[in-house]
Amino acid sequence: MTAEESCSHIDAITSIKQPHRRECEECVKIGATWVHLRTCQECGATLCCDSSPNQHASKHAHAIGHPVIASAQPGERWLYCYVDEAVVGY
Repeated sequence: MTAEESCSHIDAITSIKQPHRRECEECVKIGATWVHLRTCQECGATLCCDSSPNQHASKHAHAIGHPVIASAQPGERWLYCYVDEAVVGY
C-alpha cells in the first residue's frame, strides 16, 4: 500500500494515544529488554517493536485484533496498520 492509498483502520483513528510509560508492558513482566516502543491505538498498550526479541506489539495486534500502532519513540510521529501494512505520518 502506498502513502496515497487509504487505510480504513488508520482513517478511523480520531486522536493519537500516547504511551503512559516508556516501557514495554509485557517485557517488564518477564524481565526482557526491547529496542523500540509502539502504542496500540485501540487500547493504549505500549509494547515492543518487531526489532525487539519478543515482538509484543505485533503479537498483540494479531492476537487481539487491534491493527493500528503509533511509534512511542520521542520525535517519531507515524501510525502503522498491521492489516494493510500502511504507514502514515501525523
